[in-house]
Amino acid sequence: MTKLLNRIKDFFLYSILHLRIWKKLSSGIMHFLIFWGVSIQLIGTAINLMQMKLFTPFELSIPRMEVYFFYEWIMDLAGIFILVGVFMALIRRLVQKPKYLGYKWDDYFALILLALMGLAGFTTEALRIISVFPEWMGYSFTGGIVANTFLAWGVTPNIAFRIHPYFVLLHIFLGLVFLAILPFTKMRHLVLAPLNIWLRPRRHIGALEKIEDIEETELLGVGNINEFTSRELLSFDACLDCGRCEDVCPATASGLDYSPRTLIQSLREDALNKLIKNNGNDTLTLSENMFKEETLWACTTCGACLTRCPIFIRPPERVVDLRRYATLMTGEMPKSVGDTLRNMERQGNPWGMPPQDRMKWADGLNLRELAPGDDTDILFFAGCAAAFDERNKKVTQSFVKLLQKAGVDFGVLGLDEACCGETARRMGHEYIFQVMAEQNIETFNEINFKRIVTQCPHCLNTLKNEYSQMGGDFEVIHSSQLLTEIADDLGLDQAKGGGVEGKLTYHDSCYLGRYNDEYNSPRFLLDQVGTDRVEMDRNKENSFCCGAGGGGMWVETDADKRINHRRLQDALDVNAEIVATACPYCLTMFEDAANSKGLNEQLQILDISEVLVKQIEGKQG
Repeated sequence: MTKLLNRIKDFFLYSILHLRIWKKLSSGIMHFLIFWGVSIQLIGTAINLMQMKLFTPFELSIPRMEVYFFYEWIMDLAGIFILVGVFMALIRRLVQKPKYLGYKWDDYFALILLALMGLAGFTTEALRIISVFPEWMGYSFTGGIVANTFLAWGVTPNIAFRIHPYFVLLHIFLGLVFLAILPFTKMRHLVLAPLNIWLRPRRHIGALEKIEDIEETELLGVGNINEFTSRELLSFDACLDCGRCEDVCPATASGLDYSPRTLIQSLREDALNKLIKNNGNDTLTLSENMFKEETLWACTTCGACLTRCPIFIRPPERVVDLRRYATLMTGEMPKSVGDTLRNMERQGNPWGMPPQDRMKWADGLNLRELAPGDDTDILFFAGCAAAFDERNKKVTQSFVKLLQKAGVDFGVLGLDEACCGETARRMGHEYIFQVMAEQNIETFNEINFKRIVTQCPHCLNTLKNEYSQMGGDFEVIHSSQLLTEIADDLGLDQAKGGGVEGKLTYHDSCYLGRYNDEYNSPRFLLDQVGTDRVEMDRNKENSFCCGAGGGGMWVETDADKRINHRRLQDALDVNAEIVATACPYCLTMFEDAANSKGLNEQLQILDISEVLVKQIEGKQG
């Protein structure tokens, strides 16, 4: 029942109110006018046809006087909505010309047809008014204006009476043409978009679909168009080709050969040509361009497209479907991807470091290593970056110092900690992920803890939203959330004026922000210690990816197409002297970009934990 109510709520919010389209005000107004104008006209026309007994046995007689007057008024208003909405759409396409819009013949044809239907409707109404001068003519305000114009032009009641039937037929003809083109133009989204919203998967957007019984499954991933589910095929056909996803895609913006819109539209074309036109008799293999190295491995699964799509299509999941086929079925992948996956298989981490070195970061910190049966409030899951990356070891040490200062009851797994498997899953190697997940869940279940805390948003998302697919239901929080809880114990409000000087900007991690809706805790902490914080233009839900997600940390990219260089420029544009992050991958990507541009001396890249420690120690010193 709860699932049904959630679907009804989503249908109302996103199919009726179109909440996602209102993210751009002008687009929201335009779509609102056209949608409600067409919807009201369809309902009004149906009522009119029932009154004319054309829907026998369904008949309806509209009461006269006030109710009919309102009917005339609302139908005129709907017609105005359509014309104004179409005018706005044409201005947008012919004058403003945003790059992300598609410019195909059917875009213009559908808009012009809607405009002609509206004009034909008002002309028909005006001729009827001139013919009989009904008592309700004042309520048909638009029809009345057109009628007065015709009278000024010399159209007599006799002429109006004679030509009125032809305009009725024209109006009906245009309506029938509109219905006829519905399946073959973007107008199909009037039906398919609400259907896709209703049927969309209820999984958390941060959780990829699990391959069940992976060891017995013969088909892993998708290599043929008919291997997508019917719901997924529906989503391809429902795509409006509106370009909102492409407009925010970091890979597209950086010049890489990938666009979420192109991906979904290519899948739609494959489905249309190979499943429908040829009735499945032609080859069903997906087009080769979808498996091109730069295309398949450019997506960072940052989730920007997920938050912008008005009808909840999920391009990153389709990318992972194709990657699964490449890594598990054909073995065709870039060398850097293959090396990373082999590191995870053999050494248990993407860095390929010896597993016995996992706890070297903790030397001298006097940490409690938990054994089976031990009790603790907080299980600190450090993650691979914290364990093996020299720069991120310093971040982890800072975080641990803060926990110890606040007297938090926590422990670590020691050498029993293993990679969460996130990188393998996003790269498409579901088998490695499931093996690692099962191993970690077994280890977690041996410890009595209340919550898991991790500094890595990628670990956070995997442990919190994906391990439940494997039977591991745990409460997992990010380090910034825990630090916010213990802010008073740390005395952060007393650390203002500490050791961090200069204008600071905070970069929202995709997996902490868009996937797990945490934007406030990092900002609270930075403000609490009195940093001179400024926002980048693209922030919070609109943040621009650093380029490391989806395995991008390990994929080689041309120097002039690196996503992290573009994101660094966002920080430079606001004259930031310090970039604060809450993700080890983001920190690495920012430092790489700063070093490449020779800015490592003038621009500091710090984790939030490091900022807090510097402020506290600076104040105490």
